[in-house]
Amino acid sequence: MNNNRVAIITGASKGIGRSTALKFASNSYKTTLVGRNQEELDQLRLEIEQKYGTEVLVLAGDLADEEFLRKIVAETLEKWERVDVLINNAAWRTIETMRNISIKTWERTIKICLTAPAFLAKYAAAVMEEKRIAGVIVNISSVMSQSAGGISPAYIACKGGLESLTFELAVLYGPKNIRVVSVNPGNIKTDLSNDYTDGKGNNISEQLGEHMNDNTPLKRAGTSEEIANVSYWLSTSEASFITGTTILVDGGFFHNFNSYPMKKLQYPKEF
Repeated sequence: MNNNRVAIITGASKGIGRSTALKFASNSYKTTLVGRNQEELDQLRLEIEQKYGTEVLVLAGDLADEEFLRKIVAETLEKWERVDVLINNAAWRTIETMRNISIKTWERTIKICLTAPAFLAKYAAAVMEEKRIAGVIVNISSVMSQSAGGISPAYIACKGGLESLTFELAVLYGPKNIRVVSVNPGNIKTDLSNDYTDGKGNNISEQLGEHMNDNTPLKRAGTSEEIANVSYWLSTSEASFITGTTILVDGGFFHNFNSYPMKKLQYPKEF
């Protein structure tokens, strides 16, 4: 691995972003870690430096701020003079239906989950083009882009838009040897999957997770490391002919018709 390669990872302080940062650092990448929590980012920087001895740039800020988006790529370029990989992982959303969501919440979700990835891709790709780098942009979407739950309309709209954006950017930047791919995780154990409540405010995340497992052929949730592994692989030469598409990482959930308890009801000896 060329130890001069550089990856920008948003939402890096927790979950999939954190695992992705560790994966790239373990493969000698210099990493720009982007998130909202300065302390958590600093802790991750120390862990990477101690474990892997690679250079880290920490940038804490709000992805809804256009100037911060410019700063991410500009400071990465100033420090290392290149950008090889952009992982658009950060997300923000509320759990509420279209009946209740406010325009303010809708617009903030759009800014963080769709506008930020779009313009980070624009700024990063400009560097890749100027430096003639065969770069990779990975957009972390979700199976919910095509399989909605009815309880997070802005987030779902963003994930659908992010996939369409992936196809658009792949067409635009492909002639410059820049690949753009969407990764669609299914049920993954992260903080973002642990905030579901019922009408009385009781946390029901575990029950919902069990329900998803009953609909997943592999019968379990995925891990943030498994998503990180896919994002890293997509950045390598082994995936050099993959662009403008979506990679499902969902344990078979999306293409399964019904739950395993229902299958057992029909065919108790088969499932």
